[in-house]
Amino acid sequence: MTSSAHAGTGERDKRPPHLSYVIYIAATAALGGFLFGYDSAVINGAVEGIRGKFDVSSGRLGTVVAIALLGAALGAVVAGRLADRLGRIRVMQIAAVLFLVSGIGSMLPFSVWDLAFWRTLGGVAIGMASVIAPAYIAEVSPPEYRGRLASFQQAAIVLGIAVSQLVNWGLVTLADGDQRGALLGLEAWQIMLGVEALPALLYGLMTFGIPESPRHLVASGQAEEAKRVLADVEAKGTDLDARVAEIDEKIHSERKTNWRDLIGGRAGLLPIVWIGIGLSVFQQLVGINVIFYYSNSLWQSVGIDPGDSFFYSFTTSIINIVGTVIAMLFVDRIGRKALALIGSIGMAVSLGLTAWAFSFKEGTGEDIRLPDAQGVVALIGAHGFVLFFALSWGVVVWVLLGEMFPGRIRAAALGVAASAQWIANWAITQSFPTLSEWNLSGAYVIYTCFALLSIPFLLAFVPETKGKRLEEMG
Repeated sequence: MTSSAHAGTGERDKRPPHLSYVIYIAATAALGGFLFGYDSAVINGAVEGIRGKFDVSSGRLGTVVAIALLGAALGAVVAGRLADRLGRIRVMQIAAVLFLVSGIGSMLPFSVWDLAFWRTLGGVAIGMASVIAPAYIAEVSPPEYRGRLASFQQAAIVLGIAVSQLVNWGLVTLADGDQRGALLGLEAWQIMLGVEALPALLYGLMTFGIPESPRHLVASGQAEEAKRVLADVEAKGTDLDARVAEIDEKIHSERKTNWRDLIGGRAGLLPIVWIGIGLSVFQQLVGINVIFYYSNSLWQSVGIDPGDSFFYSFTTSIINIVGTVIAMLFVDRIGRKALALIGSIGMAVSLGLTAWAFSFKEGTGEDIRLPDAQGVVALIGAHGFVLFFALSWGVVVWVLLGEMFPGRIRAAALGVAASAQWIANWAITQSFPTLSEWNLSGAYVIYTCFALLSIPFLLAFVPETKGKRLEEMG
């Protein structure tokens, strides 16, 4: 037998006996990520409809768009503790109910204020999904596949974004290019927001068909059930008693998670917690969600007609998917840090080009445009930015946050890091309408600077977690 045949046999022996089942488990958990992406980005198609329906200023409009992110920060903070008390699956089900209620409420608002409430409720669900999916996937995945399976979360997020933009484009086309056009007795933008209820219902139902995480089962005294789960998700030949004993020993060597456990060092929090916060904050400060929340308004503000602006929003979401697939292929091959560094450099260049192009914006009022050459550069720069973000920071941050924290603080630390991410997201989303009115090019210069600053942060502080067991962390 050839050496290559031996290698192939060895690779097969490392596979879980039911790899397709492991993939199904991860994909179901990642449905929360799909809803995260859909709920986050669907507002892009409704911005101008909301502005017209409720006659709101740019500042108040920014509040309605961004307020969901404050809800997400709250959801991220509470999800970790709820997951430790109730289990990972139960938190997914709570999130599914909140997504469902938020979608229906957002479709039928009486005023801009109750719309903001329903958006906040959806934000709480987003925050929960942002924490529980990577934690759960990391805990049920064998080390050899964990990076690829963990990247399902980001893949689901970008698919949710793409589907939301496709739905928006289709609905606005049916409404003759008018976000306030009549559809099914409502305005088009209302239908956009209400469609979310369908995948939310599917998500909730599918969570009844996946197992609880082995770590939570061991922690709650269900060792035999944990072995049954491990038998389905670990490699062939794994000593299940030894694995349960390893998890149990790790759990009992840890004190019960407490927020005080995150405190330490001169800076107030443990260094690893600050690194998680830094990763989360940089992921948002580069301005990625400006593309996904405001791109229709952004392109219209530089002279592109509404129909084309919806099309370009959809094409950037397709580029987002392509970049995420690239990241999934390479995250376990070249490592988390290398991929993030490639992305930081690419984002800085793309954002710089976009800032340069926007500096040529001409005209006032309804007569605003970019010169042809700068318009092409702006489109290339924006799509390049999305590509480099998706193949790096979009995936790598979620993989690292699911892996890098010691077990005794994982849920709480992930909650703090994800909460910081949502607060940074809120700051960028809230400020963009005002910043773009002040100086659109200047806003993109700011995002470029943050992309550049992420490079020394990665080199100096971020650990490589490729190929390590979770029990090795910390």
